[in-house]
Amino acid sequence: MTRPLKTHGRYEYSAIIRRPDYSWPDGAQLAVYLGFNVEHFDFGGGLGAALGPRCPEPDVLNYSWRDYGNRVGVWRCLELFEELRLPLGVLINTALYDYCPEVVAAFVRRGDELIGHGRTNSERQGEMTEAEERRLLEECRDRIAKESGVRPAGWLSPWISESFVTPDLLVETGYRYTLDWCHDDQPTRFATRSGPLWSIPYPQELNDIPMIVARQMDARDFADLIVDNFDEMLAQSRHQPLVMGIALHPYIVGQPYRLRHLRRALVHVAGRAGVWFTTPGAICAHVDALPG
Repeated sequence: MTRPLKTHGRYEYSAIIRRPDYSWPDGAQLAVYLGFNVEHFDFGGGLGAALGPRCPEPDVLNYSWRDYGNRVGVWRCLELFEELRLPLGVLINTALYDYCPEVVAAFVRRGDELIGHGRTNSERQGEMTEAEERRLLEECRDRIAKESGVRPAGWLSPWISESFVTPDLLVETGYRYTLDWCHDDQPTRFATRSGPLWSIPYPQELNDIPMIVARQMDARDFADLIVDNFDEMLAQSRHQPLVMGIALHPYIVGQPYRLRHLRRALVHVAGRAGVWFTTPGAICAHVDALPG
C-alpha cells in the first residue's frame, strides 16, 4: 500500500525560478554574510569536530585543538575582518561568557550581530524535552541580553540538532529567525503554531567543518570554493536576489596557513559592486519589511 510521505509543514514547495522579485538595500542583488561560530566545549564531555582519531575521554588532542580557536584563532580572524571592514554574524555559545568574556566583548565593540548558538556545542538540542529546550532558548536569550546589552534575534541550534517543535519554541521565546535549514538561497517564511518565523539561508557547503574536516579539503581549495561560489551566485543574482552565507570556525580557519587562503577569498568578495555585505539579522529585517 502507498501512503503520503510525512512532512514538516513549515513551508510549501516553491521553485526559485518562479518567485516575486525584490532587491537588497541600494539595489544590490546578492547579500553576503559571514557566520562566525565561536564555541566552547566540556572537557572530557565528548562531541565537537575532530582533527585526529577520537581518543577515550579526556580527548586532549581534539579538545585543545578546538580551544586554539578561542585563544588564538579568533583574534587573528578579527584582525583580518577589521582590515577588510567586514561585519559579522557571530554565533556564540553562552559558555563563552564564563570562559573568555573578552572574546564576546570584542565583537560587541565592533557592532557585530550576536546570534544564539546554545550554551555549548557539547550538547544536542534535539535530545532535550520540550521544557528543557524552551529553558535553553530562554536562558541563552537572557544571558546575551544581560551580558552584552542586546537581545538576539536569530538562533543556530548546536550541531543543527532540532526537535519537532524547535521552530515553534523559537517564536514563543522571542526569536525572529533560524539558521538551521539549508534548503534555499532566499529567506523562507516558516509556519509555526505561534506565528511566522524566518529561515535565513545558512550554508553546509560553504562551511569549513563539512569541507575541511569531513571532506578533508585543503585550505587553498576551500578558498577557491568561496571564490567560485561567489562568482557564480553574483551572476545568478542578476535575475533575482540571493543570499550567500560563509560559515567559519576560528579553530579551523584561524590556523595561520588557512587564514592566508581565507584572506585571499575575502579580498575577492569584499567591496564588489552589486553586493550587500551584511548580517543574517539585517537580511531578516529587510525581508520582513517587504510588502506582502
